[in-house]
Amino acid sequence: MVQIPKPPAAEPPAPRSVPTSADVARLAGVSRATVSYVLNDSGSVRISEPTRRRVRDAARELGYVPHAAARSLRAGHSRMVLMPAPSFPAGPLYSRFLSDLQWALARLDYTAVQYGSVGLRGYEAARAWAELRPVAVLVPGADLDPQGVEVLKRSGARAVVTLGPEAVEGAHALLTDQEGVGHGAARHLYDRGRRAIGVVVPAEGGLDVFSAPRLAGAHRAVRGTGATVTALPLAYDEREAARLAARWGSLGLDAVFAYNDEYAMLLMRALQDAGLDIPADAAVIGADDLMLGRLLRPRLSTVHLELPAGRELAALVDRAVRDPGAAPERRKVLGATVVHRESS
Repeated sequence: MVQIPKPPAAEPPAPRSVPTSADVARLAGVSRATVSYVLNDSGSVRISEPTRRRVRDAARELGYVPHAAARSLRAGHSRMVLMPAPSFPAGPLYSRFLSDLQWALARLDYTAVQYGSVGLRGYEAARAWAELRPVAVLVPGADLDPQGVEVLKRSGARAVVTLGPEAVEGAHALLTDQEGVGHGAARHLYDRGRRAIGVVVPAEGGLDVFSAPRLAGAHRAVRGTGATVTALPLAYDEREAARLAARWGSLGLDAVFAYNDEYAMLLMRALQDAGLDIPADAAVIGADDLMLGRLLRPRLSTVHLELPAGRELAALVDRAVRDPGAAPERRKVLGATVVHRESS
C-alpha cells in the first residue's frame, strides 16, 4: 500500500507588529513629539488643525493606540482613578451615581477603572489596589483604614477619597448621613400618627454600614415620645418576607421603615398577600425614590436621596491630584427628603 505523504502543515501567520508613535509620525510626515502633543490633546504647543487631522488619520489607519503605562512613566503618575467594587449590594441609585462619575472623570482626562476585590478589606485591600498604581482611589463604604490610606499614598496615589458615613484618617471624605435617612423616615411615620414602628435591618452582608445608622436615626426620631422602634431582620427573599408578614399581627406594629425601596416593595407585597391593608393596617416607607415605587398601588412613600453630582466629585479628585499635600476635605453630601405618597 502506497502511503501518500501529508502536505506540510501551514505555518501560522507571523504576528503583526504593534504600530508605534514612530510609525504614525512617518505616515503623517511629522515628528514623534507632534504625534504625542496631538494624541494627548496637549494645549501647551500650537499645532495647526490640518496637522492635527493628518496625525489622527494616520493613527486611525495604522490602528495605533497610545500606551497608557508609557505615558504614565513620562508624566510621573497614571491617569487611572480606581474604584473598588463595593462590598455591599449596589442598587440602581448607586449605579446611576457611578455612571455619572465615570463620565465626569473622563471629561477631565481620567480613566475610571472598577476593581473587583471581593473579600479583601483594610490593609490587604489597599495593597491589592496599590499594585495597579492608580493616581486616585475612590473607596465606597467602610473598606479602608488609616494604614491602608498610607499604603496607597506611598505607592503613588495622590488622592484617596472615601464615600460613607465616617471619615478615615488621611483620606478625603464624602460623608453620607445615613442616620438622617432613618430619622426622616421614622419622624414621618410618627407625624402620621404611627406609634409602633418597625425598621427593616437587611440580613445581607455589607449593608450594616448603612442599616445600623438608619436604625439609630429612627430611634432618635421618636426618643421621648412614647413611640417604639423595633428592629426587623429580613433577608431579601420572598419566603422570608412572607414569614415576617405572617407574624405581623403578633408584633403589634402599625408602620415600617423598610430600609430602602427594594425591601419596602418586597415586604409590602408580602403584607398585602397576607391580607393586610396598606396603609390602614401597616404604613410603609422606603428610601431611594425609585421609579418602581411610584408604579405600585398604593404608591410607595420614600426618602429621596441626593448623592453628590459626578462633576463635583470628579473636581475634588482633580484638585487632590494636583495638590496631594493639601489637607483632607470633609464634606456632607447626602441630602434626604421625605416624599409622602399613599403607602403611609
